[in-house]
Parts: sequence; C-alpha cells; structure tokens
Amino acid sequence: MWCIKAGNLLKLLALMADEIIVGVFIFLILPEIGVEIPLWAGLLVMSLLLAKDFLIAPFVLGGRADRRPEVGPEGLIGRTALVVEDLSPEGVVKLDGEFWKAECLNGKAEKGKTVRVVSVRGTKVLVERRE
Repeated sequence: MWCIKAGNLLKLLALMADEIIVGVFIFLILPEIGVEIPLWAGLLVMSLLLAKDFLIAPFVLGGRADRRPEVGPEGLIGRTALVVEDLSPEGVVKLDGEFWKAECLNGKAEKGKTVRVVSVRGTKVLVERRE
C-alpha cells in the first residue's frame, strides 16, 4: 500500500504541474479555439513530460532533501572500521583512511578484524566486534 506524506504529495503535485497545464492546454483549450492536435501527438508530449518526472522524482521525493547531512560524531555511528592495533579493550582503528582511538565495548578485537562504531566519546570511538 502506498503511503505518501503531505509534504511529498505537495512536491508530487508541483512536479506534475507542467503535465496538468500542458494536458489542459492540448486537450481542452486548443480544441475550443479550433486547433486540432492529433491524439498521438498530444500523448507523445504527455509521455515525454511523464518520463522526465520519473527521472526527477527519486531526487525530489527520495528523502535526501529532507534529511540533514550527517556531519560530526553522529555521522560515524553505524560505520565499519578496521582494527589496526588490538583493542583490548582500547587501541586504534582506521575509519575512512583516518586513525581513531577506539574502545571495544564487547571484549577484545584483534588487528585486521572489522568493528562497528556505536558511539563517539570526545576523540574516541566506541566500537563493537562484528560477530
């Protein structure tokens, strides 16, 4: 079942405004003033406009515009790091090419293993072994 938020519904209507305007113009206004557009031509124009919307809609409705960028410590949570110095429970991990002090919350993690960042405390990342 499709569930669209009110904000996304307004975005979708704004995205479809050109189809609505062009459709009314081609199929209602032009015939009233005596200009006949072949049905296939009108449908072709509408299809091209809809195709454009299908290409743009994921960027407009996909939620990326609504989501705050993940910067600072909260951007690290959930990421995977490589242990470069045994965590017993403290040591060093490599995360996106940078070295971080780390503390393993669920025991020890050996060099070469991967861990998941669960929190950040100052300049230290708190990690858990990946089982």
